[in-house]
Amino acid sequence: MIRVVIADDQALVRGGLRAILIAEPDIEVVGEAGDGAAAARVAGTEAADVVLMDIQMPGTDGIEGVRRVAAARPQAKVLILTIFDLDEYVFAALQAGASGFLLKTTPPEMLAAAIRACHGGEHMFAPTVTRRLIDSYVHRPPVPAGIPPVLRVLTQREMDVFQAMALGLTNSEIASKLYMGEATVKTHVTRVLAKLGLRDRVHAVLLAYESGLMGR
Repeated sequence: MIRVVIADDQALVRGGLRAILIAEPDIEVVGEAGDGAAAARVAGTEAADVVLMDIQMPGTDGIEGVRRVAAARPQAKVLILTIFDLDEYVFAALQAGASGFLLKTTPPEMLAAAIRACHGGEHMFAPTVTRRLIDSYVHRPPVPAGIPPVLRVLTQREMDVFQAMALGLTNSEIASKLYMGEATVKTHVTRVLAKLGLRDRVHAVLLAYESGLMGR
């Protein structure tokens, strides 16, 4: 069972989401919260796997809530679910550690699929959000040549793996591309994330583009 916490300041919204999710055989709603701080507490107490997090909430908002969940329950994935798809919210949520960003207009079946994907280590974004991310990186200013300083902690082999991760390749695809065993790739991926202080692969992709590595 995937243990889910719902964080939204509106009780009616929480109730609606709960009603949708309890119909799923592999999803269990283990708690609710009215702001980000409460979400982190409940996520830690109830050993949550996924937290559905609204952005604008009184008290502790969703962005800070993402950070607090990461501290209280590092294993939990945070999936933003909001009516706002403004650029500043999208990027702030991802930088804080969110694993996905959906709008409240998302169909119920897609919400359940997104929860399963996040729990499995994948990432889910609303189509409009994906377009914003692509547009942002396509129109970013040019960056200086050479390896970005933030990436210089990586060995050459780790850099090869990092670049493959940034292309969205799976471990098996990286193994095939770099002529390595899958177990070795998994070890390199773990080391890369640890050295760069990244929570998961989506943040590796963000760093690769932000640093200009993928524009070379």
